[in-house]
Amino acid sequence: METTTLKVGGMSCQKCVASLTSVLSKLPGVAQAEVVLEPGQATVTYDPAQVGTEQLRQAVEDAGFDAL
Repeated sequence: METTTLKVGGMSCQKCVASLTSVLSKLPGVAQAEVVLEPGQATVTYDPAQVGTEQLRQAVEDAGFDAL
């Protein structure tokens, strides 16, 4: 397992946090996703054999937020 922290822009409320947490948690290989409104980041623990950082970043973008 590996852990990475992504900077996330465009979140404005706890509903955004819950939405992005749900999206990231559902990705194959993701063991844990913790999204924090301030300072705008997502910390994800994942299996690199199943998902990579580019896929995580794309999931953030697909959810309507900015992966910075």
